Amino acid sequence: MGLTLKGANVYSGSSFHPLDIAISHGRIVSVSGSGEEVLQLNDRFLVPGFVDVHVHLREPGFSYKETISTGSAAAAAGGYTTVCPMPNLDPVPDSLANLRRELSAIERGAAIHVVPYGAITRGQQGEELSDMEDMAPYVVAFSDDGRGVQSDERMEAAMRCAKSLDKPIVAHCEVNSLLRGGCIHDGRWAREHGFPGISSESEWRQVERDIGLVRRTNCRYHVCHISTKESVELIRRAKAEGLPVTCETAPHYLVLCEDDLQDEGRFKMNPPLRSAADREALRQGLLDGTIDCIATDHAPHSAEEKSRGLRGSAMGIVGLETAFPVLYSALVETGVMKLEQLIDKMTAAPRRIFGLPEVDLKPGSAADLTVLNLNAPHAIDSRRFRSLGRATPFEGRQVSAAVEMTICGGKIVYDGRNQL
Repeated sequence: MGLTLKGANVYSGSSFHPLDIAISHGRIVSVSGSGEEVLQLNDRFLVPGFVDVHVHLREPGFSYKETISTGSAAAAAGGYTTVCPMPNLDPVPDSLANLRRELSAIERGAAIHVVPYGAITRGQQGEELSDMEDMAPYVVAFSDDGRGVQSDERMEAAMRCAKSLDKPIVAHCEVNSLLRGGCIHDGRWAREHGFPGISSESEWRQVERDIGLVRRTNCRYHVCHISTKESVELIRRAKAEGLPVTCETAPHYLVLCEDDLQDEGRFKMNPPLRSAADREALRQGLLDGTIDCIATDHAPHSAEEKSRGLRGSAMGIVGLETAFPVLYSALVETGVMKLEQLIDKMTAAPRRIFGLPEVDLKPGSAADLTVLNLNAPHAIDSRRFRSLGRATPFEGRQVSAAVEMTICGGKIVYDGRNQL
């Protein structure tokens, strides 16, 4: 069945224009034609579907936290049409046989495009390399996310293998010997409240090491969820040097800092919320192109696992259903960045980095689209999440925009027009 979206402000890649979009058989066929069904969008904003290259969907192995079905439904509600789940699963996708378990779950349960990672090392243990060559045709990249690869030699070997396969290495950067039992950022708030801290050096020191390895291997290298001003500067210099280095940060690092902490599990994530100076450096890095894209690091846990305060709770928060409204309200409405810049960081940029199919809202493009309502004031309410996870530091936060509809492959996979 054909579908026409009428009356929207359509994103062209640099600006918005009033256009009608006609969809048929999963693709855009016209920017002025009509289909069998017409949806009046009433001056809403129509953009390419969001892409999140860093999520945790927990299946197989930890379906009490999240499943492919619930996680992809949460993604659709957040405006995402493509997500890339990390490999901290059971079994770990470190071989083609193990990866097939995840691919089968995706085929059964995904509401949107789900393109997985393969692990860098067997069991994510940082020792023997995974079966990277066998998995390469089926994965977006290789990562041991959740664990930094501690061995320089192992990381260099992984980079050389990934380079030969034309796949990126995507790194969770963390030096284990520098963690020292910390649970939040090693800063003013931790000292004042008596909490053990996680140093900034535990992140940036491994970023520094890996950039040195990129110089030797020329492997495409992407840094996960950077949180420190030192990481921003190291990556800025690497880019100026012409190295194939990219990175992401997450909404919570751009919006919050240690000053917002409360002794609740919903404020505990890895890396932790850093200082206000780190947050400002991240914002500047986003604006000057040092930080390429925004990813949520959506990491659901059970209510019990997140009920033990900052010391005892599991690391990780959910973010797919809050990312756009929080970022729009905190960064666009306040004048930190333009809407077009935010859309690029959530759509075209991650597609470019990871070689995902382009979506440009022109005839022939895939009909993976997100409809935004920029006049939808509401409070974040985790009770309404599709995700099984409820732990968000943005609980109760007032926002002014919402994802109103998500279309993936020409099909409406989320309709939130009556949700607010």
